Amino acid sequence: MSAKGKSGLDKNNKYDRQLRLWGDHGQTSLEQARVCLINATATGTEILKNLILPGVGSFTIVDGNKVRGEDVGNNFFLSQESIGESRAKTATELLNELNDDVNGCFEDEKPEALLENNPGFFKKFTVVIATGLSERVLLQLADVLWQQSIPLLVCRSYGMIGYMRLVVKEHTVIESHPDNAHEDLRLDRPFPALVKYCDSLHMDTMDKKDHSHTPWLVIIYKYLQEWKNQHNGLPPQNYKEKNQLKQMIKEGVRKNEEGIPEDEENFDEAVKSVNMALVPTKIPSEVENLFNDPCAMNLSPESKPFWILLRAVKEFVENDGNGALPLRGSIPDMTADSERYIQLQNAYIEQANRDVAAITDKVNMLTNSQVKGVSISDQEIKLFCKNSAFVRVLRCRSLAEEYSNPTINTQDIGSHLEDEDGESDLIFYVLLRGVDKFFEEFSRYPGGDNDQVEPDVQLLKGVISKLVHEWGLTSNVKEDFIHEICRYGASELHTVASVMGGCAAQEVIKVITGQFLPIDNTFIYNAVKQTSLAIRL
Repeated sequence: MSAKGKSGLDKNNKYDRQLRLWGDHGQTSLEQARVCLINATATGTEILKNLILPGVGSFTIVDGNKVRGEDVGNNFFLSQESIGESRAKTATELLNELNDDVNGCFEDEKPEALLENNPGFFKKFTVVIATGLSERVLLQLADVLWQQSIPLLVCRSYGMIGYMRLVVKEHTVIESHPDNAHEDLRLDRPFPALVKYCDSLHMDTMDKKDHSHTPWLVIIYKYLQEWKNQHNGLPPQNYKEKNQLKQMIKEGVRKNEEGIPEDEENFDEAVKSVNMALVPTKIPSEVENLFNDPCAMNLSPESKPFWILLRAVKEFVENDGNGALPLRGSIPDMTADSERYIQLQNAYIEQANRDVAAITDKVNMLTNSQVKGVSISDQEIKLFCKNSAFVRVLRCRSLAEEYSNPTINTQDIGSHLEDEDGESDLIFYVLLRGVDKFFEEFSRYPGGDNDQVEPDVQLLKGVISKLVHEWGLTSNVKEDFIHEICRYGASELHTVASVMGGCAAQEVIKVITGQFLPIDNTFIYNAVKQTSLAIRL
């Protein structure tokens, strides 16, 4: 075996579980990604660890700090011997030991200095992760990345609180992997290949073996046609009529000489699958909205392939598809002999390929006229067609807009402040914004010195009251919460950092691979109660 072949085989074994999750193309995207981490805090290194192990392409740590004693106490990637040395260098050296496939480097420089002297430095990264930044520097970084359309993930662990904010101007998702997607069977509008195959099977004349090995999808098709013949061409319209169809299917089970129904598992599956199989074929509202998005309506040479593909699908729906999306071309597992199952599967694949060919023609027309110079592969077209019902677009607010225009969700924040039971985790968003304002005013975080906890409670209370007043709210944060966050003293607990490291790495992988839906856009973790909250701010 060649060295190259052996390396590929080893990599498949090494990354087997994740390849099953996001496929070869997802792994390729991960291996080509360049990640930048701002500050090698405990949270930051935990995030990188969870990106390095699955094989991210490369990482760069930007950190001008030296290793301190408190760093060694909560960060597995720093040692006592490294106290006083570059935190970026030490963390990079140890993180590089986790995976030989990943290349890591560092910049021993303060991020604010890099932003001032060389803001173009950040243009080369796929995604940037920020930890341990003051509000002022964070907003500077966010503005630079927003202008370059580079995704930013802000993550922090503050005592028993975890916080994460995704900032991305536009993120398109083709493979969103919905949990409970309906099968695309088209029994309400059967296509020619399906009709031809089902009509070729005559269940009345089948022997016992063939009868019990006919796929349940064919069984439902047969009895559905019988139902329609009896009801003016209409399918079952309600729960009662669906039950009547189920009863018709049950009565179709063969009986033995004693009149007892045979054990035909395929008929049992058909009865159980009626409700799912009769779900009307329709275009999801999210996809309909995207069809009318200006990015799909007004293509240009700068348009992303996503929008070109969406426009081609829109034109297919309006013409060739007669109001339906391209067929996915897959069917679920079912009791059947191999020959019949494969024949049924091929009928779906054949129609799906026809739809892909029609959309490919439309893509070629667009790339030869409105979007000249854009290249879209056959594989990309096929993948988009298969997932066209699940495509999504995420657009987050910029941090500058969130911080300067807090009108959105202030009513929600106010209602949570008035929560008598104090059950809402959104209160921690207010507290974290408060401690950041405190830092901007006093150049330190509240409660950093044990002797200052009580005095800082009153100072922080004043800062938060002013912040809440600026939001146009009359409610105040309870003093118990303010006292507790002062006791945290901006400490970073490794247990909280570890949880947030896993959560944040997951979101970064979603952004890199373009698969699964990232958070929109804020995530808060309460380690005291082991609860979390996702909210759009």
